[in-house]
Amino acid sequence: MSSPEAKVQPQDPVRRQGRLAALKNILPVLQMVWESGPRTVLGSLVLRVLAALVPVAVLVVARWIVDDVVASSAAGTGMTPQLWRWVAIEFGLAVLGAVLLRGIDYLGVVLRENYTRHISLKLMEQASRLDLATYEDPSFYDRLERARVQATDRLVMVAAIARFLQLGLTTVSLCVGILVFSPWILLNIVVCLVPAAIGEAYFGAMVYALNFRHTPKRRELDYLRQLGASKESAKELKIFGLSSFLMRRYDSLSRELLTDVVALSARALSGLSVLSVVGTFGYYGAYAFVVYKAARGELTVGELTFLAGAIAGANRSLQELSVTGAGIADQALYIRDMLAFFSLAPGIRSKPDALPVPRPIRRGLEFRDVTFTYPGRTQPTLQGVSFHIAPGERLALIGENGQGKTTLVKLMMRLYDPTGGQILLDGVDLRDYALEDLWHEVGVIFQDFARYEMTATHNIAVGRIDRSEDAELIAQAAQKSLANTVIEQLPLGYAQMLGRRFEGGVDLSGGEWQKIALARAYLRDAQMLVLDEPTAALDAKAEQDVFNRFGELSAGKMALLISHRFSTVRMADRILVLEGGRIVEEGPHDLLLAGGGRYATMYETQASRYR
Repeated sequence: MSSPEAKVQPQDPVRRQGRLAALKNILPVLQMVWESGPRTVLGSLVLRVLAALVPVAVLVVARWIVDDVVASSAAGTGMTPQLWRWVAIEFGLAVLGAVLLRGIDYLGVVLRENYTRHISLKLMEQASRLDLATYEDPSFYDRLERARVQATDRLVMVAAIARFLQLGLTTVSLCVGILVFSPWILLNIVVCLVPAAIGEAYFGAMVYALNFRHTPKRRELDYLRQLGASKESAKELKIFGLSSFLMRRYDSLSRELLTDVVALSARALSGLSVLSVVGTFGYYGAYAFVVYKAARGELTVGELTFLAGAIAGANRSLQELSVTGAGIADQALYIRDMLAFFSLAPGIRSKPDALPVPRPIRRGLEFRDVTFTYPGRTQPTLQGVSFHIAPGERLALIGENGQGKTTLVKLMMRLYDPTGGQILLDGVDLRDYALEDLWHEVGVIFQDFARYEMTATHNIAVGRIDRSEDAELIAQAAQKSLANTVIEQLPLGYAQMLGRRFEGGVDLSGGEWQKIALARAYLRDAQMLVLDEPTAALDAKAEQDVFNRFGELSAGKMALLISHRFSTVRMADRILVLEGGRIVEEGPHDLLLAGGGRYATMYETQASRYR
């Protein structure tokens, strides 16, 4: 099903937020730029102000040079000391202008790197604050993609604003010079450029609307590119012959985008070309008028030189101002998505007066009539779930896929809040505890655990990143999960880069990765241990070795184990059978097996495969 954003018509974003109204978005971005490097921003502004005044100063000096040359030529005095001074001053202005431009470029590079670093960290920080439910909403990824692109691309807008200010100051100074001689010349130039400015603004809005509508398709194109050239999918692409299918899909989608872009670009080409002719008439009309006045002797040659240069410069600057201003307005429209991303607030967060998690936990964790329905769904995933797990107890959770086992774990760690009922820790609602404190007391390995393209040390240390420099503690966690047997075989041991993304990296098998992930959970040394299919990728012997140690390592802790393997499940003190989002059976292995219910049926079905 397509997301709501995918159905937005091209004009909708522009209607929702007009171009003028969107300009208010510039201020937050300028604040971010200032935060990334105040001294760099200030230095760049000073250099741009000076650079803006240089062209006018050059024209003024050129006027005086020409008038002095005419006077010296008529008097036969040749090159006077005054002329030498004017030439030296003009040379100095030219050198100053060149140095200022280099300085502006240098500070621009510094500012770009500082801003990119600053905004990337802000994006990462904001993304880390958002709820897990946010990431499970497909439309969120369209918004996130636009925010990522906009966050770094908006530096173009910042540079455009600086350029606009510099152009504006240059234009004002040139226009003042023209105004002194004739207000009508200036009015003629400005009026003739208005249609082109309106055209730039209109087509800029159309481009933004088109890009907005294309976001889901561009995200699919990125996915197809990745899928068509990734290690994970290479085997199936070859065996199933999927490359041609993916290429056809990519070709079809990209052609749709190409057709839309070319059509809009063709309209812009024809429309803006006509409007630019109107602006050219304004410039040459003013130029012809100045030449006419000079031919009648109403202007000196120096004044003609100044006015001709000022008119050309003002016309060029006004056009650039129009294009730059329209670009800034376009960029301001794009900023809306970035600012909307930064304004997202997590629904699951700590209360102002949140409690610390008790150390030690004395009464345990209790689910009391808990119901949970995922956002956007009507059918509950969990319905009326109630159970209790005490400190030192090992609880196993079994059930077919899709019955809500992992959802129950997410609720237990407060990655979600229940839509009904309560989850209590030592008799206190889980929502009353500080989130970070709660997470600190949970060691967890998910079935879809992350495989970090980092060293073996850091792959384990993410379980308790504040102890990443404690080599002894990390080695102990590796021994507990048997990951040490994997790491000791690596060329660089704990310093070995894992994965194939970076040069020198070594990939691991599924079972080896799982031992690394288990080490993270053990490194946590938390009061609650949650293992979601912790041995799914291990062979029978490795599984037995892991769980021989699991019994020792979970002593004194609340341990929740999810597994489809009954050889693993039977070691638990108590077993919960989840079906249809409800707990249908509960008890130790022998009792459930003797009861002949759902657990016994599942156990016999699995056992029959080995007879």
